[in-house]
Amino acid sequence: MSLIPPEKVWKLQKTLQAKAKDAPDYRFYALYDKLYRRDVLEFAYRSCRANGGAAGVDGQTFADIEAYGRERWLDELTEELRTGAYRAEPVRRVYIEKANGKQRPLGIPTVKTRVVQMAVVLVLGPIFEADLPSEQYAYRRRHSALDAVNRVFELIRSGHTQVVDADLSGYFDTIPHAELMKSVTRRVSDGRLLRLIKAWLEAPVEETDERGHTRRSTRNKDEGRGCPQGAPISPLLANLYMRRFILGWKKLGYERRFRARIVNYADDFVICCRGDAAQADLAMREIMGRLGLTVNEEKTHVCRLPEESFDFLSYTFGRCRSAKTGREYLGSQPSEKEVKQFMREISAETRRKKTGRSHQAQVALLNQKLVGWANYFCLGPVSRPYRRIDYHVRQRVRRWLCRKHKVRGRGYSRFPDRYLDEALGLVRLGQWRRNLPWAKA
Repeated sequence: MSLIPPEKVWKLQKTLQAKAKDAPDYRFYALYDKLYRRDVLEFAYRSCRANGGAAGVDGQTFADIEAYGRERWLDELTEELRTGAYRAEPVRRVYIEKANGKQRPLGIPTVKTRVVQMAVVLVLGPIFEADLPSEQYAYRRRHSALDAVNRVFELIRSGHTQVVDADLSGYFDTIPHAELMKSVTRRVSDGRLLRLIKAWLEAPVEETDERGHTRRSTRNKDEGRGCPQGAPISPLLANLYMRRFILGWKKLGYERRFRARIVNYADDFVICCRGDAAQADLAMREIMGRLGLTVNEEKTHVCRLPEESFDFLSYTFGRCRSAKTGREYLGSQPSEKEVKQFMREISAETRRKKTGRSHQAQVALLNQKLVGWANYFCLGPVSRPYRRIDYHVRQRVRRWLCRKHKVRGRGYSRFPDRYLDEALGLVRLGQWRRNLPWAKA
């Protein structure tokens, strides 16, 4: 969730960004004192609270802070930062399940650390934003994943039909600290701020096993690499390090030699080429090796359109067919994997154990999911996946209603489409999309 900064914070950011743009080689030497400006800390706190999240290793939540007194808590944090008493705290390790059944590790800092990190992002973000190339779309204002999808679409339609579909193994966990800090110090010379960032990178990680035993790891410090996913500052640092790859690609002449353009979103990227993508793939691996990053051999491959297709940001790029004319063309559409995954989510929300919900609560939840999914998967020929999802949702809702009301059968006569549409207000994606102003344009 993104909040609008107060006027004074916005003016500070605008001033920093303007200076960074006007003087590309300028190093900012007095930034630490901006972190404990009260307006910056208060906005950082509000931003972190809006994002929510679980407690860190100390167990403190935003509710605890509100009960303790937010102003009092911010006063104490301000004093800690001003006097240099603040210390980086360990990060709590949790795992979230990925669609492929594997687990992604996340690092959850304490609320205090999250607020301080957000204050650093508010100060450093505008400076580094001035340096980020147009190929990077993640974690930036006025940039989105859909913008990245559209850019890839533009490239393949303009003849960049040989594509390196790349994947890095554990990007966040393998970023070398020394090299990353070089990227930071290129713009920042404030010693106190640099020491703070380094302390966060080296912070121990605490993990609790199934038996409730807690163990602490210092791997990041010992190996000198890793930037835990889940911390407010991680996206900024990840973008900053990926920038080195993009600049190296251009400086070494590979963009011109292979007529190749990079599109990057977080740790995902593709290289769309007019030239030889196999050679571009080798060049990419060479640069990644220099940067201390590892290419995932299983997931990285060269794709030649239109004979083949590839997935990027949950869209499949390749042959598409117009629903109106039947004509084939190169384009993008929601990936089959994402369609099936979403239908599984709908099934999970309409199981027997969910029948305790009211009609209104259940339909409101499903509508929220449907609209959220369609807001992202709105590019390319979406009519067919929308129809599949609409059919699946209505089948599942009927089964849910039958179980709730102890009705036998599949519920077609008792709960027809008209009832689902008019009485319950269940969203139908095809009709919902046609009613949007941009869909009529």
